[in-house]
Amino acid sequence: MFRPTCVVYGLFLSLAVVLTACTPRFVREAQTVVTDADSLWHNGQMYVIDAGDSATLAEAYQRLDRVQAIFPDEFAHSCYHYGRLLRKKDNPVEAMQAFLAATHSRTSDYHILGRVYSNMGDICHLAGEYNLSYDMFEKSAEMYLCNGDTLLYYYDLNNMAFELAEMKDSSACMTLLQQYSHIQEISDVSLITRAELYCKTQHYDSAIYYSYAALSRNAFSIIYIQLAQAYSYLGIKDSAVYYAQRVATISTDLWELDNALYILYNDDEYISKSDILKTASDRADILKLLEIRQGQLSQAVQLLEQDLQRKPDLLWLYSTIAILFLLGTGIIIYVHYKRKKQKLITQQIEVLEQVTLEMQKKHNELSDSYLTYHQRIVDEINNRCLVLQTGESIKQKLAWRNYAKLCKIVDKQFYMLATKLRDRYSLKETEIRMCILTLLYCKNDMMAELLYKSPTSIGTMKRRVANKLGTASINLRSYLIDNVCLK
Repeated sequence: MFRPTCVVYGLFLSLAVVLTACTPRFVREAQTVVTDADSLWHNGQMYVIDAGDSATLAEAYQRLDRVQAIFPDEFAHSCYHYGRLLRKKDNPVEAMQAFLAATHSRTSDYHILGRVYSNMGDICHLAGEYNLSYDMFEKSAEMYLCNGDTLLYYYDLNNMAFELAEMKDSSACMTLLQQYSHIQEISDVSLITRAELYCKTQHYDSAIYYSYAALSRNAFSIIYIQLAQAYSYLGIKDSAVYYAQRVATISTDLWELDNALYILYNDDEYISKSDILKTASDRADILKLLEIRQGQLSQAVQLLEQDLQRKPDLLWLYSTIAILFLLGTGIIIYVHYKRKKQKLITQQIEVLEQVTLEMQKKHNELSDSYLTYHQRIVDEINNRCLVLQTGESIKQKLAWRNYAKLCKIVDKQFYMLATKLRDRYSLKETEIRMCILTLLYCKNDMMAELLYKSPTSIGTMKRRVANKLGTASINLRSYLIDNVCLK
């Protein structure tokens, strides 16, 4: 179907030809500013921050706004650079206004539109609006695909997967991750996304595994905060404090600093009173800044939501009437649009075919890696059990008579086994002791001796505990390893 926007292009076509030949001076000056900003951007720099003047960029943005119908590409670029500057100066509301203006510029520069939608997605993410952030990154990915930027397209797929991780949507997140698992250039950020998913879904051992894999390639502060949080939830306070201190040292992100200070305040067992007060004071200051920023981000998101819900302009009604006078031009534009649409569909099919060919290979590699990791942990548990299989070893090395100390030792050596049995399955002391002895491969006679029970009652007791865990007594030990120690 012919789009009404095509009519607008036709109406301004003749005017654009005339005005381009005799461009006013103020427009040429604004175009020069945008060209300079583009040049810095392509060199990894930023206008105003590395060169240029903020007032000059703001003036160029305002001037091009008046002639955006004739120079839509230049105006869209000015919106992007001005929006980035406003974000850098912690002004997300006006930044969102600039980015929204770019989306209405009717530019055909899909790369700059991809950048614009990506920035809008970042603002929504910071505001905690993960669904809306997902939608913006999806639009950004579409723009990059239209422009043939496949690498940036995959980066936006990862951004979408990260938002799904924040929403704890494991199935959709893993499905999306598989689509670009074969792309080596973004394997680093995909590991961070996997770690975030496992953190949000409380699979902290897996979160630590992928965080370390990401850390071996890059030392991003988000990796340290993921490790700090995972270790904190597992009760491994020394490691949690270590990585929280790293975050407090290298990060400038308010959210990361807030979480790091929270861990330091609650998990650092050796912190002095004066340091406690300083940590609490620093976190209070950060919370105030976060509250201010959150209010600004919420306003920015409201602008986006209002823009998405706004009613169509009456310009489209007049444009429809103009179709009768521009039928010939309309047919040409319609054919051009259909060809571009066909090209996009063909490109998407090629991408999906490439993903299909690589997916099975990557799946097998990941499966082998996971099995190797799983077997290494199981071997480690079995080796520790061999050392503790005698009654005297259990009494001495596990402090068998001191239940609290026993639980601490078992948690440290067997991946929080005692705590998980108590919190997840509400097992009593005797039942937890029974599970520990089962894990250690103790015979019924030894269990009876250590639990002060008759040997004939051990089988019944083991069946009762297995029922509580949802398994059979014959499979109790393997269940404890696979479903309690490793999860």
